[in-house]
Amino acid sequence: MRDRKKSKDDFTQEAYMGIRRMFFLNEIIPGQKISYGDLAKRLDMSTTPVIQALKRLEYQGLVRHEPNRGYYTENISLKEIIEIYEFRELIETSLLPKIISKINKKGLRTLKKALDSHLDAVRDIYLKERLLKDMEFHLVLAGLSGCAIQINTLKSLFDLLYLKYRGNILFVTPMDTVDSEHIKLYEYIAGSDLDGAKGILRQHILNVKDHAIISIKRIKEEKNIKTI
Repeated sequence: MRDRKKSKDDFTQEAYMGIRRMFFLNEIIPGQKISYGDLAKRLDMSTTPVIQALKRLEYQGLVRHEPNRGYYTENISLKEIIEIYEFRELIETSLLPKIISKINKKGLRTLKKALDSHLDAVRDIYLKERLLKDMEFHLVLAGLSGCAIQINTLKSLFDLLYLKYRGNILFVTPMDTVDSEHIKLYEYIAGSDLDGAKGILRQHILNVKDHAIISIKRIKEEKNIKTI
């Protein structure tokens, strides 16, 4: 059987995933001017799918296009990150009643597997695996609700968080604290304790948000000092 020839959409998707990977690996940083010609060379493809991928990333709020100047990555924003975490809290806590009412032994095993993967994740300097496993745990939990619109919205929020802000900003919360809160959340869900689950999930998101705010403020202060 002959291989199917790649379509324009296939190349755009390939470019999109390649650029996402560069964001995640800190190869593209906030506030940077992006050369789509350079990206095309690095991805070994023409500029057309790269430009289409950048337009998609612009829609997601990760890059912006300035007429006659080109594409730039968006700068980090304290206001944005506060809004993201507040929206996350609304979505994730609102799904808990449905999750607890629907969850069965298979769902609990799936959630426990995601929890164990997060706890076992490599804790390297950039925390890349921890970021992915943290996101997977929360998305697995949300997925148990079966609410597609909320789940897709949550995925978009995680895209902004983990591609734009990355581990050096998001995971300044002590790891033991994050681990403990995830474990308690699982235990409350396994015990069908809705109030306990809501309380620990709110506390968890608030803790991570507060530490992210402190980190962003410190980065902005250091940047101001360097430019004086």
